[in-house]
Amino acid sequence: MDDKTRCTLVGAGLDLGRLQDGDLKGMNLQGLPLVSAHLTGAGLAGANLTGADLRWADLAEADFSEANLRRADLTGADLTGANLRRADLSGARLVGANLTGANLREADLSGANLIGADLRGAVLRNVDFAGADLTDADLIGADLTGADLTGADFAGADLTDADLTNAGNHTEWPWPEGVK
Repeated sequence: MDDKTRCTLVGAGLDLGRLQDGDLKGMNLQGLPLVSAHLTGAGLAGANLTGADLRWADLAEADFSEANLRRADLTGADLTGANLRRADLSGARLVGANLTGANLREADLSGANLIGADLRGAVLRNVDFAGADLTDADLIGADLTGADLTGADFAGADLTDADLTNAGNHTEWPWPEGVK
């Protein structure tokens, strides 16, 4: 195990606001205020960002694979093309977030708030959306193959050309025309 895996920045008071392409893999950034941070392309795989404030942050192309983002606030964040594979986003707030083309394969979005989120073309295979709120979300062309949709709210969501093959446990209303 290298030293940074055990490193913590909780309460460090550091300015991480401009760490474009930086490497923070496995670090503990729990609860840090990173409002409007510029972390484009940053390596945050396996990092602990529980409860972090990432509102309006630029996180395009960042690697959050297997990161802990439970209860993080990502309101209005730009996560275009980000890698969130197997990330824990349970209870996270992603209101109006841009996740266009993001990879969220096998991520946990249970109880997450994705109202008005842009998920066009996102890879959402085997994602846990149990109890998530996707009201007015844009899911055009998204791949939701095998996703768990138990109790998820898709009111007003655009699922045109979305792939819902083997997506399960959503019985509250029929899928709109154009949904596979």
